[in-house]
Amino acid sequence: MEYTLTYSEAAKGWVSFYSFQPDWMIGMNNYFYTFKGGNLYRHNVNSVRNNFYGNQYFSQLTSVFNDAPLENKLFKTINLEGDDAWSASLATDIQTTGFIEYDWFSKKEQSYFAFVRNSGTVPASPDQYPLRSLNGIGRSISVSGPNTAQIINFSINPLIVIGSIISIGDYVYYAIPPSTALVLAGQVTAINVDYPNGINRIVIDSTIVGAVYPIPSQTAYFLYIKNSVAESHGVLGHYCTFTLQNTNTNKIELFAAEADIMKSYP
Repeated sequence: MEYTLTYSEAAKGWVSFYSFQPDWMIGMNNYFYTFKGGNLYRHNVNSVRNNFYGNQYFSQLTSVFNDAPLENKLFKTINLEGDDAWSASLATDIQTTGFIEYDWFSKKEQSYFAFVRNSGTVPASPDQYPLRSLNGIGRSISVSGPNTAQIINFSINPLIVIGSIISIGDYVYYAIPPSTALVLAGQVTAINVDYPNGINRIVIDSTIVGAVYPIPSQTAYFLYIKNSVAESHGVLGHYCTFTLQNTNTNKIELFAAEADIMKSYP
């Protein structure tokens, strides 16, 4: 993609990229003029922002959070000081990217605040396996039922604790010996735990895209990955590169961007 690059005397560097590509440009009488296709244009005078030569563009900026660069950190939130929200995408040196949609930001006083969601795929890719959103359960004792409602039973004696972290909507995976790969089993639709009555099971829907039915082993090892949008674990890394986008056509201002960061203890 081609851009028009601008130099700032104050910053002593090339600071901005513009979407328009003029044939010629000139500054005169405190105005900026460009020529395109034989037509003359004067910039910064119309009320519609980011519109050049009849084409509408958007505002975008990229920067980095890089405090304590030798420490591994979780980047949990983004807080924007300005008069409008932006959409955001984030990437680190360790983890898959995170994102925040424009309408996920909440206005607090004069700032816009939102939690970072992970951009995980379904089925999960291998680089998602080490993340905090993945939790193990254990080996099942039986698997039964149709693909719309597979029942996965776990032992009570000895007890396999399903736990309280798993919830409806999470994605269940299994591994069979030698357990070198994970396979998507389905999405959780019910969690039934009643030890006195011998009930310790989850129910999954295996009709979702990417799920494998039936599960080939009654004693496969099961684990689950939290829904990346519903659960906010942030993104993990030594630094975090973030890109903000705004599609408004009116004037907006952004003064600062900050992140809530916590040190990660493996």
